[in-house]
Amino acid sequence: MIIGAASAVLMGWAAMAHAEPASIPADQGAIVSNLQKKALAGSGAYAIVESLTTEVGPRLVGTPADKAAVDWAIAKLKELGFENVRAEPVQVEGWIRGEERAEVTAPYPQPLHVTALGGSVPTGPDGVEAEIAWFPTFDAMLAAPEGALKGKIAFIAQRTARTQTGAGYGYAVRMRGAGAVEAAKRGAVAVLIRSVGTDDHRFPHTGVMRYAEGVEKIPAAALSVADAEQLERMLDRGKPVRVRLRMTPEFPGAVTSHNVIGEVVGAEAPQEIVILGAHLDSWDLGTGAVDDGAGIGIVTSAAKLIMDSGQRPRRTIRVVLFAAEEAGLIGAKAYAAAHKDEMANHVIGTEADFGAGPVYAFGTRVHPDAKPATDLIMGHLAPLGILPSGEPASGGPDMIPLRQVGMPVVDLELDGTDYFDVHHTADDTLARVDPAKLDQSVAAYVTFAWLAAQGRGSFGPIPAE
Repeated sequence: MIIGAASAVLMGWAAMAHAEPASIPADQGAIVSNLQKKALAGSGAYAIVESLTTEVGPRLVGTPADKAAVDWAIAKLKELGFENVRAEPVQVEGWIRGEERAEVTAPYPQPLHVTALGGSVPTGPDGVEAEIAWFPTFDAMLAAPEGALKGKIAFIAQRTARTQTGAGYGYAVRMRGAGAVEAAKRGAVAVLIRSVGTDDHRFPHTGVMRYAEGVEKIPAAALSVADAEQLERMLDRGKPVRVRLRMTPEFPGAVTSHNVIGEVVGAEAPQEIVILGAHLDSWDLGTGAVDDGAGIGIVTSAAKLIMDSGQRPRRTIRVVLFAAEEAGLIGAKAYAAAHKDEMANHVIGTEADFGAGPVYAFGTRVHPDAKPATDLIMGHLAPLGILPSGEPASGGPDMIPLRQVGMPVVDLELDGTDYFDVHHTADDTLARVDPAKLDQSVAAYVTFAWLAAQGRGSFGPIPAE
């Protein structure tokens, strides 16, 4: 439905901007410099993250904590002075973790630290015990023929490379998303993966996985990196290794969450929207400080600094705290559907969902005619130590459904070098958030938000995907 509306949306963008390319006034230097100085001196973002993680904590979609997070967000945006604060319903299939346990039963009996992957079916009350079939990479398992894993537990031990951009995660995460389906096709009774993370701790990393129609649903879990390496050492000794896995997740059915929205209404073109996104939900192992409490702090504080500047932007800046990102961009898809009639007025957008920063690069996906405007933004970001990115912007996960119908996006690329040390683990807590890095990130986001909101004309259209 969203993709089918792309042509109409693109025509709407062109009509809105009268086909004029984006332009930004050249006299914004003093205003931008002042906003940056205020952000770097103490943006207020850390206090927002502290409030969310202390007063709500983990926010698994569909749970009472998720509802508490929505209530917190509404109250917080109103307290900070946002306009048009509201919550828009989002329907999602619920999933509750339950108990989880794994152990080696032979030849070297000992416990393993494990966590269920989001969406996994249970093992049954007695668990499942079987011999391990070990694969060093996901591609190695894909090379196994159908039936080769009959009656076994597949163990995929692929490592995640540490990179600033997150590219190592993007390659390794395939085994989390599709590992259960591919293992089941080959006859496995369960699948274990080495956590998709760059740490060496005993914190397993959770994350969403998927089943496929017509393929048996088997339990799926992640071992901590330390336990995955322990299991490999056992297997290296040449003896068959047996593991027992027991998990009891539940499926409560359809549940309702909410996207929470607040605005800084534009003075001259309030119907034109610059969108700043983050996601409100989190996994349930930690308190969701890095993923994505930090993003909430960044975008909310950036918009708040503009409110407090005494100068109202030309366009509306809309902060959207998306629901159910961890469940598969459910809130973002619902937002795109609910706002399809005004999508042509979404002139540009971005999301903060890659930790607390700092921002090190600026990437764009705009119409070529808008490049002078984004070059001007880049010039104002340079004093923060930010460089041009060599890659087309994605906008962030929750921008994907909006980008797919042609909305221009930018990336304020957050440094992900250590992001996957704590991503989706019990160690995702406030202690992992550096206030100074957070403030630099706010300085970058407020620069983009102010300049984009002061602009005229269109940053798009971009090709619909």
